[in-house]
Amino acid sequence: MTTKRAAIFDVDGTLVDTNHLHVVTWWEAFRQAGHRVPMREIHRGVGLSSGDLIDHLLGDGRDRDGDEQITAAHHTLYATYFDRLPSLDRSADLLRALAARGWEIVLATSAGGAELAALRGAIDADDVIAGAASADDVAEGKPAPEPVAQARELAGVSSGRAVFVGDTVWDMEAAVRDGVVPVAVLSGGIPRADLEAAGARAVYRDPADLLEHLNTSVFADQE
Repeated sequence: MTTKRAAIFDVDGTLVDTNHLHVVTWWEAFRQAGHRVPMREIHRGVGLSSGDLIDHLLGDGRDRDGDEQITAAHHTLYATYFDRLPSLDRSADLLRALAARGWEIVLATSAGGAELAALRGAIDADDVIAGAASADDVAEGKPAPEPVAQARELAGVSSGRAVFVGDTVWDMEAAVRDGVVPVAVLSGGIPRADLEAAGARAVYRDPADLLEHLNTSVFADQE
């Protein structure tokens, strides 16, 4: 029987402090296309794939011809931050601590391409990251389970041998649907009650808080 275990991490808002950068750049992309979308609603949509986020915020019955322009505008605006994306406190330390305890570290994110490369550069822990399931690898993003399942497959483990850490309701729903243990952090700005309602088994302030309590976390329970 395999003893491998996978620690799967979302990236935006979980390891890197980017959610509000996404809010502002999506807001501007929508504004340029003639849509007035409240920032609080955009914040709740962060973590969805670009197409799903636009669907979520603009709804059905709209002219979809402008969707690609909105997505492109967001990417262009957000890319101006690629060289200075801020990692959350002790993110890399958390990944290395788990790797030292025998956990396979895999990322599951809606980011892809140059954006994912910039995020990984911000985390600065590629020496322990075994792989990443990105938007380029799956047909459906979170809250569908595919990104989490793809990350598990990269690690070569079953759902019962994996823990997923994320910061959004979409992350928790994807983890629940795939059958892995869902753990949440508050660093993305989503309320604790919403994360728990979506299935979070435990909630921590941020990566540093999870690292501080690692010995009493669900990670310790599975070792």
